Amino acid sequence: MNQFLSIAVLSLFMVSLTSAQKSKPNILFIAIDDLRPELGAYGAKHIKSPNIDKLAKQSTLFTKAYTSVPTCGASRASLFTSVRPTPTRFKTHLAVAEEDAPWAVTMNEQFKNNGYRTISLGKIFHTISDSQDGWSKKAWQSKAPNHTLTKVKKGERGPSTEITDVPDDTYRDGQIATKAIEELKALAKKPTQPFFLAVGFMKPHLPFTAPKKYWDLYPQESVKLPANYFISKNAPKEANYGWGELRNYSDIPKKGPITDDKARHLIRGYYACVSYTDAQVGKVLDELDRLGLKENTIIVLWGDHGWNLGDHTYWCKHTMYESSLHIPLIVRAPGYPSGTKTHTITETIDIFPTLCDLTNTPIPNTVEGKSFKARLKDPNAPAPKTAYSRIGKGDSIRTDRYRYSEYSRNGKLLSSMLYDHDKDPLETTNIANDPKNTAQIKKLAKLLKAPIESTRKK
Repeated sequence: MNQFLSIAVLSLFMVSLTSAQKSKPNILFIAIDDLRPELGAYGAKHIKSPNIDKLAKQSTLFTKAYTSVPTCGASRASLFTSVRPTPTRFKTHLAVAEEDAPWAVTMNEQFKNNGYRTISLGKIFHTISDSQDGWSKKAWQSKAPNHTLTKVKKGERGPSTEITDVPDDTYRDGQIATKAIEELKALAKKPTQPFFLAVGFMKPHLPFTAPKKYWDLYPQESVKLPANYFISKNAPKEANYGWGELRNYSDIPKKGPITDDKARHLIRGYYACVSYTDAQVGKVLDELDRLGLKENTIIVLWGDHGWNLGDHTYWCKHTMYESSLHIPLIVRAPGYPSGTKTHTITETIDIFPTLCDLTNTPIPNTVEGKSFKARLKDPNAPAPKTAYSRIGKGDSIRTDRYRYSEYSRNGKLLSSMLYDHDKDPLETTNIANDPKNTAQIKKLAKLLKAPIESTRKK
């Protein structure tokens, strides 16, 4: 009798375990390099991004999401650990989470340790070996070249753009989409095994190389220079940025400005790459749906930081301006309302605890972000009032109305910037030195120091 009872209990346990596994939602985490929120879903009618726009209609779109660090390696390390940057942690594009915060649990590691099959494709961490133990198998990256028309020597970048009539999978993002579809097919064969599939697309990162059909979407004569194509008035010298990343390319001068025609060509190239990557995102999402996985899969689409497209005459990222720090963030969670927008302040370090919250996965005590699960149900639910970012000598805080930044060296304040986004959304005039704003700056400076002091204690 005891033997039969034991078998019955074991069977009941196995049924319960299987049920629990089935109830665990999958996660499709889509990272897009250098993607600013200049998309159809964000109101940019000149951009052709139908697949991301379609996803947004099924999701919650975050209109005020901000990166922790406007450079790829550091921003990804911060997001995957949910740990804020400091002057000695998560500093550059080469930042490694395991080295800068070895005590922190990474997001992929946490899901792997809680029963998920975790897979990394394309650019997720900047360094492919970072948090390797957190993946169920070795992280995969495409080895396709950045250029097809130019043979680029090792250690060189080649030209900043390329237009050629080739299939999508000639370049890396096309191959990443193909690999993602392959992985989804394999994962669909194990319906009781929840997965965390991270797919990192490379474009619109430089060089702006994409198949010709995507360039054709944006005739050169239709491309406009930004409305703030000039240095912000009263901006301190510490805010000046030489956009060295772009200058590494063979067709860009080592110093001085570029011509307006070249600027329009670069903007056109960026747009073409956005549409190219959007098409690859669509292929992956279509396959998720075709395999019947969509209804039990949380989808996160995220840009690792903003990008200057001539804003303030700057290119690339690495600044304390809104154009470097404002990012797209779209989250679709099964069972939650679709087609909603939240205008609440959100930080990238909030993504990790939110995914834990949505999947009933424990949140590690090393996490600094806050879950925004409630805002997926109610876009107006209570939310943090500030977003903090930093790079180099600059620390910046964003409130609903203001962006305030300080530049310091060895604890000494060098200069500051204040922009009122209700009156100056393009940040054309720094008003930090206006005596009328003294009280507001004092308040913002205090808010800015709070996250800095709390995270430096770790």
